[in-house]
Amino acid sequence: MTQTVLVTGGSGYIAGFLIRQLLDAGWTVHTTVRSLSREAELRLVLGGTKETLRFFAADLTSDAGWDDAAAGCTHVAHVASPFPLHVPKDPEELVGPARDGALRALCAAKKAGVKRFVQTSSFAAVGYGHPAGRYVAGQVFTEADWTDLSNPNVAPYMRSKTVAERAARDWIAAEGEGMEYVSVNPVAVLGPVTNGDLSTSIELVKQLLEGAIPALPDVGFGIVDVRDVADLHVRALNQPGLNGERFLATGPFLTFAEIAAVLKRRLGHEARKVPTRRLPDFVVKIGALFSPSLKQIAGELGKVRAGTSAHAQQRVGWTLHPVEETIVDTARSLIDLKIVKV
Repeated sequence: MTQTVLVTGGSGYIAGFLIRQLLDAGWTVHTTVRSLSREAELRLVLGGTKETLRFFAADLTSDAGWDDAAAGCTHVAHVASPFPLHVPKDPEELVGPARDGALRALCAAKKAGVKRFVQTSSFAAVGYGHPAGRYVAGQVFTEADWTDLSNPNVAPYMRSKTVAERAARDWIAAEGEGMEYVSVNPVAVLGPVTNGDLSTSIELVKQLLEGAIPALPDVGFGIVDVRDVADLHVRALNQPGLNGERFLATGPFLTFAEIAAVLKRRLGHEARKVPTRRLPDFVVKIGALFSPSLKQIAGELGKVRAGTSAHAQQRVGWTLHPVEETIVDTARSLIDLKIVKV
């Protein structure tokens, strides 16, 4: 029997790869976008025919459209969530839409009789607000860890993803009888791009290639390939017996300097603008007094936020691209599409 899945946020980076994988596997896909004016453009990118891919207008901040989008679906992958390049002054600008959007998708799923709901959460809901001793080499985060919201230094985005996942799990416990729930928690997502609508993580690679980052701060993050994140969602939708599961989707933790070294080594002349100089910590800390973006970076100096995806690999047979391949494929696609001119 053909299965129908709602993938929210169809114009997003992860959602695009997920939709293509689901269509290739024979699913019928419903997807939400904020405006149907983008349907023709997205249909070309996603490769779905009219019969296998349907678009619905729905927004995280409004009830309109959600019931129609979920109608007839057996599964939901709730991928949509706000992720801005700049830190908002009011955390509620992110927390509200993330939480309320998840609850709207859940309510619509229940009305439609959906049997499994997969939420794209984040490492942001796992690895923040902990004591300093957790952020050193050798310490590893797992699915058992949760970001500590009692810590006032937790940034708005991390707060929004934590609140949204907590709210979804609480809703399932109270209201979700008959519907299974799984969360997927990726770290920074890289990989090939298909257009110029870039995620925040991809923007970092773009800025390195363009020389927009003049020197490298002592900051890093876990990296995972978008193709692997989409694949983990498919497994979470498909495989039986996963109710309540939480899957941390992460490859290795790399610093800016390590990412820059991969670009230099693998791209040669095309990476000539990639910086090699290190940015001293004291420069970042001084700049943080005047810049919200640098303030966020200053809080990450020297921290190692490493996680393990052993649970996903063992539980559902998930595999990962080598991290160097992911970084190079990201850069190569930016160059080939002339988003970055070298």
